[in-house]
Amino acid sequence: MTRQVLVIEDDEDIAKLVKLQLTELSCNVTLVNDGAKGFAEAESKQYDLLVLDLMLPGMDGLEICRRVRSQDRYTSVLMLTSKSSELDRVLGLEMGADDYLTKPFSVLELSARVKALFRRVDSLSKDQSSGKILKSGDLHIDLEKRSVRLAGKPVDLTAKEFDLLAHFARHPGRVLSRTQLLDSVWGYSHSGYEHTVNSHINRLRTKIEKNPNEPEFIETVWGVGYKFREES
Repeated sequence: MTRQVLVIEDDEDIAKLVKLQLTELSCNVTLVNDGAKGFAEAESKQYDLLVLDLMLPGMDGLEICRRVRSQDRYTSVLMLTSKSSELDRVLGLEMGADDYLTKPFSVLELSARVKALFRRVDSLSKDQSSGKILKSGDLHIDLEKRSVRLAGKPVDLTAKEFDLLAHFARHPGRVLSRTQLLDSVWGYSHSGYEHTVNSHINRLRTKIEKNPNEPEFIETVWGVGYKFREES
């Protein structure tokens, strides 16, 4: 299976290295060295993966990621950054990046991260193709249409919020740690950045809970993680 990958990276050597490694993974790779041109290319066709540098001419990687995530179709995003500060990493994840790599990185690590992203996307695709609808009380989650309704009314979720909610709904009553959620929903374990799960859950609660301070669907299990309610 050939994957379509767009690499937006202005460092020619890194771009060529990424292309070489992804070609080994049976990927068809398109290279763009400018942010604005890269975003235009991302809009022009459906890509399986977007490898995105943080610092780019024309439009930075965070803005590209934000715009990509505002679209209906889902594209995995792997962000590359030469910065190692916690803020930069968290910002990338909060904007919707599925994973990140800090330069310099090894080709083996790049390959492992990309394979993990493809496995997660394949798993989500199987669920969507089944046309399965998950229900919990008044909450209905349509995996194929990637839509959510609460008491018959549509709920506007980001792509990552939808993935997180769907994962919870597949495992009612099971206590999930932040690390487990990062690994399952984001596609790879981001050690030390479990608080990105907290922020996504807080936003989810404001959209699906009658009272976010007393949640009915996503419950906090203090000292452990979270769990999705079981039907009585």
